[in-house]
Amino acid sequence: MKSILLTGTAGFIGSNFTPYFLEKYTEYNLINLDLLTYAGDLKNLNECENNPRYKFIKGDICNRELVEFIFKEYDIQGVIHFAAESHVDNSIKNPGVFIETNVNGTFTLLDVAKNYWMDKPFIYKKDYDGCRFHHISTDEVYGTLNETDLFTEKTPYAPNSPYSASKASSDMIVRSYQKTYGLNTVVTNCSNNYGPKQHDEKLIPTIIRKALAGESIPIYGDGKNIRDWLYVLDHCKGIDLAYHNGKESNVYNVGGRNERTNLQIVNAICTILDEKVPKDKSYKELITFVEDRAGHDRRYAIDASKLENELGWKADENFDSGIAKTVEWYFRKYNGV
Repeated sequence: MKSILLTGTAGFIGSNFTPYFLEKYTEYNLINLDLLTYAGDLKNLNECENNPRYKFIKGDICNRELVEFIFKEYDIQGVIHFAAESHVDNSIKNPGVFIETNVNGTFTLLDVAKNYWMDKPFIYKKDYDGCRFHHISTDEVYGTLNETDLFTEKTPYAPNSPYSASKASSDMIVRSYQKTYGLNTVVTNCSNNYGPKQHDEKLIPTIIRKALAGESIPIYGDGKNIRDWLYVLDHCKGIDLAYHNGKESNVYNVGGRNERTNLQIVNAICTILDEKVPKDKSYKELITFVEDRAGHDRRYAIDASKLENELGWKADENFDSGIAKTVEWYFRKYNGV
């Protein structure tokens, strides 16, 4: 039985990944280290808590003594690193915590893994050859796009917010541990995720929550900022493939090929709600444009060809099917069903 350390999986993506991974791989024990900051909620992992192969530890990835204890106590032989401060608006207001968690926390995990698994650079200890560190990152490290190009794994980094700069920094630290020490690493950079268990402050839950409450639905600027939307379980399957089958030292972009403006997103959700819970007026009349976010990137879009062609990944959900499932999940949540 192999123990894998997962970090930050009480958050959105990790809490979708953990039950999927736990069910699929019965040969793994999963150790979840999470500080339970504002975006983490143990209720997201209710379906895992009674599984004997799952262990939750509340703690900070920056706490080196704790991380070292976990590696030794559970003989960790793989890391899938989700933990990150990720809310862009919060990074603009309070960038320091993003640097601490995303940069220093990632460094701590990498350094402990390297010391536990390796005798010296490029030489793994006996029985630890093949131990891998998988770093979950974001397309925001690439900056903003013109109207036609796509982000590839070779796109130069150009982060524009404290959040994306902190993630770009952590990506570079992962790269350095691969190049300097020979640590077996893989990085995945994903486009905007959506689906169940996302924090209420994020765009899609906010639209649904505000609409159902009959409140104004706030949209930044002119609503024409474009994102490539990826259903969260499709992302989880991509992480699974990259962790198990990705080539060492490689980066894989994970994207849904579902470009939408924020205005298209809110219109799609309102259309679903108009049919599901009709009112006297369309929910679209609740849309309100607010002052744009500072440094708001205009467009992101990912080319996932490498993951598709090399590892056989394919998104199961298109945007129409994924958003329908998502609206249904939040409708039930907000109505206490």
